Amino acid sequence: MMEPIKVLTAVAAPLLRDNIDTDAIIPSREMKSVAKTGLAEGLFAGWRYLGIGSREPNPDFVLNQPAYAGARILLGGENFGCGSSREHAVWALHEYGIRAVVAPSFSPIFYGNCVRNGIVPVRLPGQLISELAKYVASDPQAHLLTVDLTACELRGGALVQRFVIESEARDMLQEGLDAIDLTLKSRNEIEAFLQGDRERRPWIYSLSDDSAS
Repeated sequence: MMEPIKVLTAVAAPLLRDNIDTDAIIPSREMKSVAKTGLAEGLFAGWRYLGIGSREPNPDFVLNQPAYAGARILLGGENFGCGSSREHAVWALHEYGIRAVVAPSFSPIFYGNCVRNGIVPVRLPGQLISELAKYVASDPQAHLLTVDLTACELRGGALVQRFVIESEARDMLQEGLDAIDLTLKSRNEIEAFLQGDRERRPWIYSLSDDSAS
């Protein structure tokens, strides 16, 4: 089970670049295992630190700026999460603490990886995201954004904007379910189907029962 997300109110960090690919999110040199942990330090390593292999923070990078400390929402540009299909990119964001990414568009694979790993992908027009970034930048710690999955709204100051998210993705995020958990919600229906099918086509199951014995 993942952490359920119904309403998220948090500091939002603007990273308004188009085509932020998965290698920028987590460079391959930072992927030292196949585990979901130990990746946060390498998140945006090429931008976050002053040089390759360095861990000296780049003071110009938004996530290093004290005003954006504790950011859990990321504002991005078009085609966020493009490039390779590596799931490590979402794992790194999640371990760092990001729980929502707001962008005009996403790579489909990255979008799906977000849903499966407890990060809310919110699609909004680029102009609106730019306005949100300006609102946030004037006082990041006070001008928090709210991603409300229950109402399918993003709120910031006087701005209230509805967004669309697929019902299955919304359920998974609100209930903290992965794909297996979501399937198991239909356990009773699955078992009822199997029982009915066993009665309709007993010869199918007699073959499997014989092979099992």
